[in-house]
Amino acid sequence: MGAGWAAGVTRARALRTRCLGTGGIGEAAASPALDDALRSLSASPYRRDVAPGLTPAEAQRAVSATLLWHLRILAGWQPATGADAVRALAAGFEISNTEHHLRALAAGPRRPGTEDFRPPPYRLGALATAWTRIARTRTPSELRTVLAASLWGDPGGDSAAAVATGMRVSAAVRLAGAVPDAERWAAARLALLVGREGFVVGRRMPDVSARRAARLLGSRAVGAGSYADFRRALPAAAGWLLEDVDRAADLWRAEARWWDAVERDGRALLRRSRFGPRPVVGAVALLSVDAWRTRGALELASRGGGPGGRPTEVLDAPG
Repeated sequence: MGAGWAAGVTRARALRTRCLGTGGIGEAAASPALDDALRSLSASPYRRDVAPGLTPAEAQRAVSATLLWHLRILAGWQPATGADAVRALAAGFEISNTEHHLRALAAGPRRPGTEDFRPPPYRLGALATAWTRIARTRTPSELRTVLAASLWGDPGGDSAAAVATGMRVSAAVRLAGAVPDAERWAAARLALLVGREGFVVGRRMPDVSARRAARLLGSRAVGAGSYADFRRALPAAAGWLLEDVDRAADLWRAEARWWDAVERDGRALLRRSRFGPRPVVGAVALLSVDAWRTRGALELASRGGGPGGRPTEVLDAPG
């Protein structure tokens, strides 16, 4: 295993330098305007896709595109097991592509002269699971059929909500199975999703997604009738995230805690092992946390920033 992983782990550790870091993120967050923040990123690891003149949505998407580029490079240096791990960790990009595609199907042809932001799909390369087939679909029902025949599985409906939830549940379950070092992240993230859907949005998940979620969270948690019962029923792998979140309305506080945990775990994984998948998983974690915080910094700058600005936006999929 050591010889097969040598190049991949070396590349993973080298990519650690592609993070903007606390200082750079703080500088961007403190910028009085978005263009100032974007100029501060012009000499950063995100310079490949970021430039002044972008809208907040375009700027945040450019940051995510840079992250994806790094993950594609990283996956290309891995043996098969490592590439599979990176693909599972990068599932949010295919989810984002699918959501935008479904939105475009519902909206119909673009109308000239309208403020209709339809970003081009992320270029997934070898990190794609079913995107090539999804992109060719022309109706929501056809898209659902393609998902059902793929590793994503049937989302239980063809509405935007059913597809988004179904794909995120599937991604969490697959990540926990494919990347044991990320099982804790996957279970906690899934608990946050199920908690929001059931007790903030008040939306019942399709049965197929509920059954899938129960594989990680247990049927008692997924079927709980109250937020308090839901918290009590969560397994330890997920319950840590909601330890002191007593009300469903406060679930937003768990978002930053989740990213902080991913960062701590990622650093430990990158440092702990010489060869094997762990340093690769750690590198993906740290790159992803840095991109999430940079996106939050750009959002803060677009609202006026200021001294001591700290990005705290709740950002989910790559956008």
